Amino acid sequence: MGPIMEVTKRSRGKDCLLIIIGTLLVAVSVNVVYEPLGMVTGGVSGLAIVIKYFTSNVIDGGVPIWFSNLVINIPLFIGAILLKGKKFVGKTLFATVCFTVALYVVPSFNINYQDYLLAAVFGGVIGGVGLGLVFVTSATTGGTDLFGMIVQKYFKHYTVPQLLIVIDGAIVLTGAAVFGLNKALYAVIAVYINSKVMDSILEGLKFAKVAYIISDHYEEIAKEILYTMERGVTGISARGMYSNKEKQMLFCVVSKKEIAPVVEIVSSIDKKAFIIVSDAREVMGEGFIEYRQEK
Repeated sequence: MGPIMEVTKRSRGKDCLLIIIGTLLVAVSVNVVYEPLGMVTGGVSGLAIVIKYFTSNVIDGGVPIWFSNLVINIPLFIGAILLKGKKFVGKTLFATVCFTVALYVVPSFNINYQDYLLAAVFGGVIGGVGLGLVFVTSATTGGTDLFGMIVQKYFKHYTVPQLLIVIDGAIVLTGAAVFGLNKALYAVIAVYINSKVMDSILEGLKFAKVAYIISDHYEEIAKEILYTMERGVTGISARGMYSNKEKQMLFCVVSKKEIAPVVEIVSSIDKKAFIIVSDAREVMGEGFIEYRQEK
């Protein structure tokens, strides 16, 4: 077995673990917070909460959320496979199955919440962390994401995010009509917190720092960073417009926790060095996030 295959297997194993943990957290937010309180936050799980409410008089306890989630996703996956192929829905199919199982395993029980705002915050944070872990693997939990992609095939002048706003908005409005405007407003708070936490998870895993260093001792500084921190450094030719002299500017990308040692190295060698530190939104390559190529 070659090293590339071993790395690929480790990467897939890590992705599977993140998807399992993430979908379990999302299921906790649905079964422990949203469903008991009647907070419909959009998505297939939100629609499943409405279905459970309407069928509670026909079936004891109503149609389980996990069952509705499974049934609704089946035609969506068939449509996605026909449009995009099996390769496109691979991880998402796994994530959807994990989410369905998690909804089945995590018990749904009524907790006597005294503070709906606190419940919305708790659900939003837990769900946001879970979705962030799923999305970082380039997968989704299916549902309205797939539906938006299918609809966009026939309404090309709209983007998938624009369609998702309409679709999820319609589900939230349905929840407002069923459970009342008060709970719908708390659901909106939960959705907002959910998206912010999810973005923080994704950005936190991808953010790095960029250091631009201008110093007459650039060779010594570069050598120290290269061999002490084992980080690459690039020299860029520059010209000081005031002095009209040629200078060498060092360009270095490091993780957030490594920027402090870089500054210390520079200041210890040249206290007159000019340093600019900025955020890098996403860095791919050796030492950072590896390129993903689905097979």
